[in-house]
Amino acid sequence: MVLISGIDEAGRGPVIGPLVIAGVSIGEKDLNRLKKFGIRDSKLLSPKQREDLFDKITNTARKYKIIIISPKEIDSALKSKNLNLNWLEAIKSAEIINFLKPKKAIIDCPSNNITAYKNFLRKHLKNKKTKLVLEHKADIKYIIVSAASIIAKVTRDNEIKKIQKKIKEPVGSGYPSDPITINFLEKNYNNYPEIFRKEWASWKNINKKKKQKSLKDFQ
Repeated sequence: MVLISGIDEAGRGPVIGPLVIAGVSIGEKDLNRLKKFGIRDSKLLSPKQREDLFDKITNTARKYKIIIISPKEIDSALKSKNLNLNWLEAIKSAEIINFLKPKKAIIDCPSNNITAYKNFLRKHLKNKKTKLVLEHKADIKYIIVSAASIIAKVTRDNEIKKIQKKIKEPVGSGYPSDPITINFLEKNYNNYPEIFRKEWASWKNINKKKKQKSLKDFQ
């Protein structure tokens, strides 16, 4: 049976918490089983629907793999001369493909330059014959990528819940557009270093503003 995999991420843009990349592998003939579950892109589903589908997907999949990338690793990639967020995501996606060993992998491509991203990813594949399909919005077009998006999103949400439980203070979604997140960031930018992406403009701006205020207070 031909194995097909879908790969997607959740949490690319937040200033708080990890980036999660997930891959789901299934026999091509079993794709209809996923359709019967009502699987769609994770953004089109409620948290409860995603959680219900998580178990159905993982129980139906031949294999699946989840990679959680910490804020520290993201910051290191952004500070590196040889890496950026796209290349980091490509390396992790290749790691997933190497584990799943599909004949074809469909990936929701984060880069505007699909060809360059595809070539970089292929360099990190053990099986160079793996067919790669990279598209923007693949999570909407391909049900196997939608399944991966659900796995990634539920995992990312659970990681935020763990942070919330540990800190016992509202952190919001972790995205810079969330007022709760920004409020938390302003009060705690220098606390809990393991949860913040310090290479993000939102963290840097608050850090700079607080330092300037401290200097004025000192003077």
